[in-house]
Amino acid sequence: MGVQHGRSRTQLISDGSVVYAEALWDHVTMDDQELGFKAGDVIEVVDATNKEWWWGRIVDSEGWFPASFVRLRVNQDEPMEEYLAHLEGAQAGEENRAGLGLMLGPGLPCKEQMRTNVINEIMSTERDYIKHLKDICEGYIKQCRKRTDMFTEEQLRTIFGNIEDIYRFQRKFLKGLEKKFNKEQPHVSEIGCCFLEHQTDFQIYSEYCNNHPNACMQLSKVMKVNKYVFFFEACRLLQKMIDISLDGFLLTPVQKICKYPLQLAELLKYTNPQHRDYKDVEAALNAMKNVARLINERKRRLENIDKIAQWQSAIEDWEGDDILSRSSDLLFSGELSKLSQPQAKSQQRMFFLFDHQMVYCKKDLLRRDMLYYKGRMDMDHMEVIDVEDGKEKDFNISVKNALKLRSLAGDEVHLLCAKKPEQKQRWLRAFADERTQVQHDQETGFSLTEVQKKQAMLNACKNHPAGKPKAVTRPYYDFLLRQKHPSLPTAVPQQQVFMLAEPKRKTSTFWHNIGRLTPFKK
Repeated sequence: MGVQHGRSRTQLISDGSVVYAEALWDHVTMDDQELGFKAGDVIEVVDATNKEWWWGRIVDSEGWFPASFVRLRVNQDEPMEEYLAHLEGAQAGEENRAGLGLMLGPGLPCKEQMRTNVINEIMSTERDYIKHLKDICEGYIKQCRKRTDMFTEEQLRTIFGNIEDIYRFQRKFLKGLEKKFNKEQPHVSEIGCCFLEHQTDFQIYSEYCNNHPNACMQLSKVMKVNKYVFFFEACRLLQKMIDISLDGFLLTPVQKICKYPLQLAELLKYTNPQHRDYKDVEAALNAMKNVARLINERKRRLENIDKIAQWQSAIEDWEGDDILSRSSDLLFSGELSKLSQPQAKSQQRMFFLFDHQMVYCKKDLLRRDMLYYKGRMDMDHMEVIDVEDGKEKDFNISVKNALKLRSLAGDEVHLLCAKKPEQKQRWLRAFADERTQVQHDQETGFSLTEVQKKQAMLNACKNHPAGKPKAVTRPYYDFLLRQKHPSLPTAVPQQQVFMLAEPKRKTSTFWHNIGRLTPFKK
């Protein structure tokens, strides 16, 4: 029996049924009356009468926890031992999936019924989501556009992002799901292909998620004026929407795109390998994980552009275009010896490899935290050559741990030497990663807008008023050290893939000393 059929969670609990929920996000707490847990933990829900805070139990610990941090298990009848075993099996890579098609216990539903429950939940939540999007577009945006005395088009774009594009796409996606949905026998439905067909379309969520922090700030700003508070509440009542504030509605797309991999993972668990939908669901799960990973990566890139602008503003004697005019990510940095034709004198320089270009600077002799700009190399027109130890023919000198950068036109050659062989290998990997990233950005259409570049440079200028001595301070070095390392694995941890959808933690009526947790505030 799925939770969505028949009785509500409160009815189930009051009837004496044991109701379980799965944690979607970590709940870290220092309050002894709250229940702490990690993403993936299974919680027994004891009291769900309050819509924001529930009382739950994990083994011998009990306490309050935010209801929005969990989702009720679709298949409440699955025995706890079986469920936990399935979770462990999924992590270890289940070897005998076919065996799960047997009855799970005396009088309990078989795997086909479990799959029916998951399919029904996917269809139900998709229809609910479309209603939410319709309410936002018709209940809020339509009304806001009528009030040109209250909102500019730019303000509306900031608050609502590209949610109208998402609404159009999701309607098309739901139509595809409905065609593949078998009402008489839901477990027979083959819906994996719908996700695969639209996997690139889901990337429009990236723009929405990246804009979401700006939306929250803009909304917070206007909500300080009573006129706007009353207006938005009137919109909600006129559209007969549920009692959720606008910022709650605007979080829904962020949560939705991160919920798809969870739903597909559950669907795969209850799909026999012999089922016609099995391979498509497996591929769809990987595709939607990649979408979530791409969104997180773009979010990280956008968060870093302010730091890159600050880094540039701390460099003395900067010449030429801003770094953000072509680049948006620092891939690697370190110290190398540099020789460039026609000179043959070796120079110690700090190198900073960004996408499309590499900047090199000289350290101040007295203040080692101060850097002077000395030049840059256009990586779009350079080839990287691994140089063997020994005599180097272009420069006619003996080298060790060297690599060469030569312009494709052949008019520019730089010889770079590392202190250790491992450092050289790390640089070679970094150069390969830079080319891969540039190609990936072209394929996925990632680029910074002129507004984003301009705003980042303005913010950096505020932090470095004219006349003050500049230096690459400790935070910037820490930022450089935290950049993704070419030798690190590319796999993204599960909790990072879904971190975007962590909901705001509202101040509860139970405790007044609880702070707010938001995924976007720093």
